[in-house]
Amino acid sequence: MRIGELARRTGVSERSLRYYEERGLLVSDRTPGGHRDYTERAVDRVIRIQELYAAGLHSANIARILPCMRDEDGGPSVRATPALVAELGAERDRIDRMIGDLLRSREVLDEVIAAAADGLGGGPA
Repeated sequence: MRIGELARRTGVSERSLRYYEERGLLVSDRTPGGHRDYTERAVDRVIRIQELYAAGLHSANIARILPCMRDEDGGPSVRATPALVAELGAERDRIDRMIGDLLRSREVLDEVIAAAADGLGGGPA
């Protein structure tokens, strides 16, 4: 499939798809006319890349992680290493800390909203 179709099917911009290729996260063949040509599996790969970005990982880590994720048969990849597992555990811990920080921020904001609403005589918003 061409880059425009991959972009439509994944909701990712063509510019981002080109960036993924530059970073080694995604590969394409080229047509005789020089256009990018992606396999059907590229859809799942792009979705997986997006999920890893959403988890707060940067492209260098994603490039190291992608080959270690489940193989096509669903089994664990032989490329995973204890060091990578430890690094991913540290990333998860970082995300957990961020979630805790966000929850505390929301609690403070809830208190401010409640105080502001009480000050207006309106009760909770």
